[in-house]
Amino acid sequence: MVAAIRVIRSRDNAQIKRLLRLAASSRARRGSGMTILDGAHLVQAYARSGGTAEVLTLGESACRDANLRALFDQTPARNRFLLADDLIGRISQVVTSSGIVAVIRTPESPPLPVSIDSCVMIEGIQDPGNLGSILRSAVAAGIKHVCLSPGSVFVWAPKVVRAGQGAHFFLNVYENVAFDEIGPFARLKIIATEPRARLSVFEADLRGPIAWLFGNEGAGLSERAMALATAHVRIPMPGQSESLNVAAAVAICLFEQVRQNFGTI
Repeated sequence: MVAAIRVIRSRDNAQIKRLLRLAASSRARRGSGMTILDGAHLVQAYARSGGTAEVLTLGESACRDANLRALFDQTPARNRFLLADDLIGRISQVVTSSGIVAVIRTPESPPLPVSIDSCVMIEGIQDPGNLGSILRSAVAAGIKHVCLSPGSVFVWAPKVVRAGQGAHFFLNVYENVAFDEIGPFARLKIIATEPRARLSVFEADLRGPIAWLFGNEGAGLSERAMALATAHVRIPMPGQSESLNVAAAVAICLFEQVRQNFGTI
């Protein structure tokens, strides 16, 4: 265990002011290239991915929890601070903080590779929870690539990161992708979901690499994006609902692909 660290209790502390600005302002997060990881699960996932936090903070009460203190001591970080509980609560992005919060440098969106295997392409997604859930499903299904069109929610927004539960650290996420620049996807089946499609997702041939194409929560796919699809499938819905949440639709499609490629799940 590392030596005892002084507890910061004043909101006037320069480090605390910086952390509070990051917690409160999306502009500050984008401008600094930083985001916040709130809770033990996210901090552990980031450490497992090989990352080093810029700042790691632990609340006074959380410091008395042996597991949280061990996580605090063992997680690579350039700066670490113990904070009064009211300060950790102000920095935390959730109602009841677990007591451990990290600040990390957000990776820049990488350029698209020349070729790509199975991926999820999402046009204009706006809800942070939906995007985080989609990233989580993609990792669980063994998908390594997610492409977001211009106008989509920022992939490193804290609400997206919380909903992703660590998925960010095990994916290649490409932002501001113009889907009509089809080069990297040219050799893939590009499949879009469409409620009136003749073919059910459970009848379609989903063997091999696929680029899945999904749209905005309200408007769905634009005509321009829909025209890129080489196949359209529907998700059967015998109940009264007219549509599915986009995160639920992604999960159904990805795991039907898993079933067809790897057997019964």
